[in-house]
Amino acid sequence: MNKITGLILLSSLAVVPAAFSAPVGTLSVHILNQQTGLPSPQVAVILEKQQGDGWATLASGKTDDDGRIKSLFPQEQDMQPGVYKVTFKTGDYFNTQKLGSFFPEIPVLFTVSRTNEKLHIPLLLSQYGYSTYKGS
Repeated sequence: MNKITGLILLSSLAVVPAAFSAPVGTLSVHILNQQTGLPSPQVAVILEKQQGDGWATLASGKTDDDGRIKSLFPQEQDMQPGVYKVTFKTGDYFNTQKLGSFFPEIPVLFTVSRTNEKLHIPLLLSQYGYSTYKGS
C-alpha cells in the first residue's frame, strides 16, 4: 500500500462512526390472527422509548399485507439500550372487520440491552386474547 492509498483509507475510516445507525430490520413486528390463521394487515403500530416517567414516540407504521412491519425503528438513529414499548392498535383493526374486541390496544414493553440489537416482536392475536414473545 502506498502513502496515498493509506491516507485515503485512514480518511474514510474517520467517517465510519458517523455512518453507524440502526440497520434495516433492527426492530420488526408481525401480527397473525389466530382465529383465521391469516396475517393482520393495516394494523397501526406505535414505537415509544421510556424517558423518565413518560414515553417519547419514535416511530409508527401499519402492517403490510403479510401482517409485518419489517423495519419499525428509525434508520437514521441508533437504537440505544433502554425500555421500549410497541403498541398494537388492535381495536381499530377489529372494528374495520366489524368485530368486537376485548383489547382496544396491546402494549408490549421490552428491554433493549445492546445498541442496535436485532429484535422481532410477533403478536398472535384473537378478539379476546393474545400472546407475544421475543422472536428472531
